[in-house]
Amino acid sequence: MQAVVKYARQDGAVQVRDIPEPHITPDQVLIEVKAVGVCGSDVHMWRDHQSWQVKLPVVLGHEFCGVVAQVGARVNGFQVGERVACETAAEICGECVYCRSGNYNLCPSRRGFGALIDGAMTRYVAVRPQILHRLPDIVSFEHAALTEPICVAYNALVEKTRLKPGDCVVIQGVGAIGMMALQIAKLHGAHPIVALGTDVDARRLDIARQLGATHTLNVQREDPRALIQSLGDGFGADVVVDCTGVSAAFKTSMALVRPNGTITKIGWGPQPLDASLDPIVAKAVTVQGAFSHTYATWERVLRLLASGQINLAPIIGGVYPLTEWREAFARMEDGTNVKSVISIQ
Repeated sequence: MQAVVKYARQDGAVQVRDIPEPHITPDQVLIEVKAVGVCGSDVHMWRDHQSWQVKLPVVLGHEFCGVVAQVGARVNGFQVGERVACETAAEICGECVYCRSGNYNLCPSRRGFGALIDGAMTRYVAVRPQILHRLPDIVSFEHAALTEPICVAYNALVEKTRLKPGDCVVIQGVGAIGMMALQIAKLHGAHPIVALGTDVDARRLDIARQLGATHTLNVQREDPRALIQSLGDGFGADVVVDCTGVSAAFKTSMALVRPNGTITKIGWGPQPLDASLDPIVAKAVTVQGAFSHTYATWERVLRLLASGQINLAPIIGGVYPLTEWREAFARMEDGTNVKSVISIQ
């Protein structure tokens, strides 16, 4: 079967290769993949800009859904033909305090699809049934492939940050995670919501306004501090959500957040900070990371999708066959698409 494979630690070292079909164990389920979301991390791996451990070669893709093709002999509860979406935690130890307490996203032995385990930009993937979720009939495969980034935003803004109605929220970065964070913030009554981007984000900033941002700003053209100080009482944002992973963005976070406010960091980035953290101390700011998600998050997000409360229409910029993966990646890299989806036919 064909697969999109990263094969070396260098820019552009990704290609379509033929790989063997996986064989499941008695405790696994075989998924016939129908759609895969292209994550910004996939684009980073294409360009070899990732700041996390990867195995080589590795099949890319961790945002996926499909149909149950085969069920292991010891698996109960799933039937061939069921439509499902799959979480990203391909392997966990199941024994550590984090696994036992339900926080398996933080298991130190966790290995994710598309990084340390072969991912879903291919025809079939073997998965453990504990991370499968049945899809509501009303949710298409193309939309279900975006469940994972919505879950990332939900974990960050609801389970970690606990937004309150009326919070002033700044979203740094208008890629897919930023767009999902914007919509989750709106659902929780945040106001105003400010989305920040760069020169490459002109189209995406327009989409952010469609999705509910009350203000948008290009940080390469304007200083966001003046805008944030003009909102409310002038002390700054209640919550700043860093979806970029760029060290310069974190410096801006410290400038924009109000005393006793919160900075929630989702984005990854390898650059050193090269800045004083004194503003965090002086403002008594809470800084927290938010990583991945767990089973309950997925169930809630799928209900949001089924109820139409998350708008994906302007976010999916194109659906591409597997052989056109390069176009799908490039249109995200150049800002044309907020999100590209690969359809497996």
